[in-house]
Amino acid sequence: MLHTVNKSPFGSNSLETCLKMATSGSTVLLIEDGVYAALKDSSVAETIAQAMGTVTIAALAPDLAARGVADKVMDGIKLVDYSGFVDLVCETDKTTAWL
Repeated sequence: MLHTVNKSPFGSNSLETCLKMATSGSTVLLIEDGVYAALKDSSVAETIAQAMGTVTIAALAPDLAARGVADKVMDGIKLVDYSGFVDLVCETDKTTAWL
C-alpha cells in the first residue's frame, strides 16, 4: 500500500497516525508540507528512522526543493520526482491519503 502524507508533522498528527496504520512493506510518501518529516535532526527524525525498519519512506524531491530543504534530508529517505510518484501509485494496489 502507498500512504501519502501532505501535512507537516509539526502542525498535524497525520504522519503519526499513518505510521501506526502502515503495515510492513508499505511505502509512505511525504508530499507538500509533509516533506518536513524527512529532515535530519528534526523532532520526528527518530520516529522516521524507526519506521524505516518496516516501511519505505519516500519524499517528493520537487516539494523539498520548493521549500529550500533539499539538502537537509536524512539518510535512507528515497527521493522521487513526479514520474516516480506515478510509478509508486502504479506499483501498489491501494493508495491512502492522510490529510
